Amino acid sequence: MPIGLLVLKSGAGRDPAAICADAVRLVRERIGPVASFKTAIVVQRLPKTRSGKILRGTMRRIADQQEWKMPATIDDPAILGEIAAALREAGYGTGSEVRGALMIMV
Repeated sequence: MPIGLLVLKSGAGRDPAAICADAVRLVRERIGPVASFKTAIVVQRLPKTRSGKILRGTMRRIADQQEWKMPATIDDPAILGEIAAALREAGYGTGSEVRGALMIMV
């Protein structure tokens, strides 16, 4: 089941739960059911390489409870711990299944 990770702009005044619900609804409306997801999680930041690429594969392995290695090119290694904690808090990475796509929305 795909999930979305959302990074809010600083100073966003809306409730994060409302933003997550809107994101799920908008993806379904504008892209279609094939790209829809039911769960969105607000995170503070996404793990990136020094060149700015988002580490989607590493985050997918964390969510799927697969073995993963710390990429040598990661900009800030602490972010992966933050992502893992956010996934656990939402019920992922604790034995629940998240096999499949991990959508990243910035």
